[in-house]
Amino acid sequence: MAEETKRKVKAPKLADPIASSIDVASQEMIARAQKLGVETIFDRAMNMKPCAIGVQGICCKNCSMGPCRLPLPKGGIEGEDTRKGLCGATANTIAARNFVRMIAGGAAAHSDHGRSVAEVFLSAAKKLTNDYHIKDYDRLLGVAPYLGVATTVEVDGEEVDRDLDEIAVEFAEKAMAEWGKPEGELLYAKRAPAALYEKWKKAGVIPRNIDREIVEIMHRTHMGVDQDYKNLMKQGTRAAIGDGWGGSMLATDMQDILFGTPYPLQADSNIGVMKEDHVNVVIHGHEPVLSEMIVAAAQTPEMLEYAKSKGANGIQLSGICCTANEMLQRHGVPPAGNFLQQELVIVTGACDAMVVDIQCIMQNLANVAK
Repeated sequence: MAEETKRKVKAPKLADPIASSIDVASQEMIARAQKLGVETIFDRAMNMKPCAIGVQGICCKNCSMGPCRLPLPKGGIEGEDTRKGLCGATANTIAARNFVRMIAGGAAAHSDHGRSVAEVFLSAAKKLTNDYHIKDYDRLLGVAPYLGVATTVEVDGEEVDRDLDEIAVEFAEKAMAEWGKPEGELLYAKRAPAALYEKWKKAGVIPRNIDREIVEIMHRTHMGVDQDYKNLMKQGTRAAIGDGWGGSMLATDMQDILFGTPYPLQADSNIGVMKEDHVNVVIHGHEPVLSEMIVAAAQTPEMLEYAKSKGANGIQLSGICCTANEMLQRHGVPPAGNFLQQELVIVTGACDAMVVDIQCIMQNLANVAK
């Protein structure tokens, strides 16, 4: 009997739908998921506590001698902090290394998004693709000077407008170079207010290129390299600027040029935008390069006719996360939910397909879809 008692496993706690969200649709879908026996992030949050050491940022896994844990003493620290890892790394060094590696991961993700857009942009500018075209030449002319691309040329002593396709190709090539050029500094940094740019210059945090600062973080945070937490944070700042004023900003500009500059509009939102009598396709992720094609395909007579041949009245597109915002601001495609609602959208049973690209896609989506 005692052995049987020991073998008993506690049933996992279930989230209270009302306490989990202020949104009524989410509350209903959390309850529905529990009724169906489908685990969601809300239930997992009830059964998983954050790592007490990890939350302090003082667990180091950067070499094979560890992992080294430097928890705060229960009574706190009086006087000098003498905590050290096996290599002698202090708590400040470990926390800084962990933090700047997070910066590297985020900067890599956002900036690689920008690289993907730049590759498509270059193909469109060179007329190597029939699927993508430059839609907003005014936007191109507005941002081209930031990369040193001239929009006019002197002919017989007169300034005349350059060929738009020529400008687009040069802009794309110079944009691509921002990821890995061997010298100079990030060109878009000068878009910052002059006073801020001078502060960056004085602090020595203006990025040399986008990729290099990310690689250098990984180098500096390796065991036995940079051990000054202030210097590590400086490199983190450099990589973050390379993301915000480099990869991410370039992606924004190129997406506007390729797909059209967004404009104010009104649209419905939340899980209820899916329609019972339509084929519901949900696009989820971050890159509009894929979702733009889905929007285009969903509007073709062939696809609409095919949907109707199966008994549907049409195709209803909706979005999750950043892709949702991209499609909302250019096409009026309604957002079905945010990051925390992605599992709930499938739980409705109304979602026929969720098409994902990169970032923010929960691995558990596949389990929910089953």
